[in-house]
Amino acid sequence: MSNIAVVYHSGYGHTAKVAQAVAEGAKADLIAIDAEGNITDAEWSKLDAARAIIFGSPTYMGTVSWQFKKFADTSSKRWFASEWQDKIAAGFTNSHSASGDKLSTLTYMMVFSMQHGMIWTGQTERGPDPTGTDVAKSTDINRVGSFSGLMTQANNESPEVSPPSGDIETAKLFGKRIAEITGKFKP
Repeated sequence: MSNIAVVYHSGYGHTAKVAQAVAEGAKADLIAIDAEGNITDAEWSKLDAARAIIFGSPTYMGTVSWQFKKFADTSSKRWFASEWQDKIAAGFTNSHSASGDKLSTLTYMMVFSMQHGMIWTGQTERGPDPTGTDVAKSTDINRVGSFSGLMTQANNESPEVSPPSGDIETAKLFGKRIAEITGKFKP
């Protein structure tokens, strides 16, 4: 078992593709929230044992999916016992549009993590042109320009081709960053 877990919901497969890339970069265990908003007792145990938890959800109507929200609400017993306090936390989201109000989704995840007493970690990849004078290409790292967490964008295409390669590479680097940060904290 890894000391990092990626727990996510994906409605159409695009967020799952991002979750797999984040997990690859972090060398993390993947936990998929099912269509009813549930995970198994064994998966809850993995989250409890992890030193870092990376949360993922598509952005629907300006926030997390209802399945992710159900998962978050179900974590209240852990909140009451401070079981996730001082764990590293991070988050990612995907939407069809360039903005899609993804920042609202990441803010929700950050507040959720802070409610648990976790330590939030953001994105550090600067993207193609930090001065903003260039147009981002689909192959660019952090082309969306998010620093509060990982944001990706998927066209109305199958998950085999979207999100594009730059977003997937950014997801791997984001996972690697979370692993590095987690490694700096004592077990």
